[in-house]
Amino acid sequence: FNSLPKQSFPGGLLLGCDAGTLNFAKIKGIHTAMKSGMLAAETVAAALQAGDQGRSDLVGYAAAFRESWLYSELHRARNFGPALHKFGTFFGGAFNWIQHNLCGGRMFFTLKDRSSDHGQLAPASRCQPIEYARPDGKLTFDRLSSVFMSNTAHEEEQPVHLQLLDSSKAIAINYREYASPEQRYCPAGVYEIVEEEAGPRLQINASNCLHCKTCDIKDPTQNIRWVAPEGGGGPNYPNM
Repeated sequence: FNSLPKQSFPGGLLLGCDAGTLNFAKIKGIHTAMKSGMLAAETVAAALQAGDQGRSDLVGYAAAFRESWLYSELHRARNFGPALHKFGTFFGGAFNWIQHNLCGGRMFFTLKDRSSDHGQLAPASRCQPIEYARPDGKLTFDRLSSVFMSNTAHEEEQPVHLQLLDSSKAIAINYREYASPEQRYCPAGVYEIVEEEAGPRLQINASNCLHCKTCDIKDPTQNIRWVAPEGGGGPNYPNM
């Protein structure tokens, strides 16, 4: 709720998951996305009946959104995520239990979490490496097997769509200070540190990319920029 953008613009509307209508407390968003679509359909139908040619900013959607149960539901859950971020799992969970079970989400204040995701990464010197057991192929699986199941495909010989704004930061900062976290937060093994005689270098296996955009958001120096690949390549989610 706290991150919802302006959902109307000349000639279009941002709806459902594109706008961020997930109910964080329930981890559910299908019903909210459907309701936002219904409100949009009603708004567009009214505009067409009034003679609108589809180029104006349908500001009436915002009013319909605010008067619906969708707004009320998201408003009641607005403090759920910020409470966990600010107070931690235990105290944040206790706050959320009181908020939702005793107060019904009707708090008179709104918590704000103004910290950025990439700002939460700690330097490698302050962390203890975790040694995970090798995947057994039954209950746990390696990342590349999961990438194979996604049927991801990109056109050959196209420019890499994961761009480094400053290539020197990949080693000078990410590798030396943070032990290249992009190797771990990427779910598809796109980023790989290759040790060579001349020193380590970052290899980007862009053909594995699932377009989750985690790297764009989580990179500690905000040095990675995701752009749309040529040809619309990526996972074949509808046919998985």
